[in-house]
Amino acid sequence: MSSSSITVQQANPVRRKRKRLNEKTLALLLITPPVLFLLLFTLYPILKVFWMSLHQISVSQPWLGTPFIGLDNYVEALKDSRFWHSTGFTLAFSLITVVFEIVLGLFLAIIANKTFPFRSFVRAAILFPWALPAVTNALTWRWMYNSDYGLFNGLLLQWGWIEKPINWLGNTDLAFVAVCTVAIWKTASFMAIILLGGLQSISHDIYEAAHIDGASRVQAFFQITLPLLKNVFLVALVLRTMHSLQAFDLMFGLTQGGPGNSTESLPMYIHTKAFIEMEWGYGSALGVLLFVIIFVISMLYLKFLYDPE
Repeated sequence: MSSSSITVQQANPVRRKRKRLNEKTLALLLITPPVLFLLLFTLYPILKVFWMSLHQISVSQPWLGTPFIGLDNYVEALKDSRFWHSTGFTLAFSLITVVFEIVLGLFLAIIANKTFPFRSFVRAAILFPWALPAVTNALTWRWMYNSDYGLFNGLLLQWGWIEKPINWLGNTDLAFVAVCTVAIWKTASFMAIILLGGLQSISHDIYEAAHIDGASRVQAFFQITLPLLKNVFLVALVLRTMHSLQAFDLMFGLTQGGPGNSTESLPMYIHTKAFIEMEWGYGSALGVLLFVIIFVISMLYLKFLYDPE
């Protein structure tokens, strides 16, 4: 073996080592900005809110300082009937709206997945409610629900179905139904878009093979479509559940939490305590409890619905 070949063989490990070092340096340079971004805008606010929840912080009484009170804010929250009412409303609102949005969204996705004239127009129309700003959407529906000059009362009176106007947003039960209806109308389109992507990923060959084997459309739906959409359902459920548990703008624009705080969501109560009554410590504790609720529900979804295959 010549001396030049020996020199090349000795140089190759050095080059490979330098190449690995360069790749590691490049990887560190690329990953550092997003890590710093997450630390600054995600981890730090979470830790700051948790720190505030362990202190008594009242902006309206700055002379009290920020004394450490441990878990007193959490104990107070567990004794707070308004906290439990807003939490119960939030959970009931999330459960009802998510179930109906999944069902209606799947129905719309199946329609949009079929081939027919003006299909692109229909898909755009399905997405339209989701594209509307939440506050604009809430104010529009608030006008339609108005007991004096609203669209619904006007039509029902004209058709002779009612004798006097209905106070849709002034009755506890009707206000809850009204809020859920608006949320379902707006967000079912979001579910439809997610599920439509899942439907388009299913090969038509599978349905043709099932049809040859004698499977009906109903059997194909329950034995092919739903199982293959399981992970898509999980994504839609997690995203929509997290969004519904944080609902604020819809209730604020539609009912402002009334009547009698009956449609006050937990985020609305947190807003009231932290930014209206200026009790930052107690408001932070409520925010941490909301985070725990969302985290637990998300973990339950992953445990019972996630399929790695």
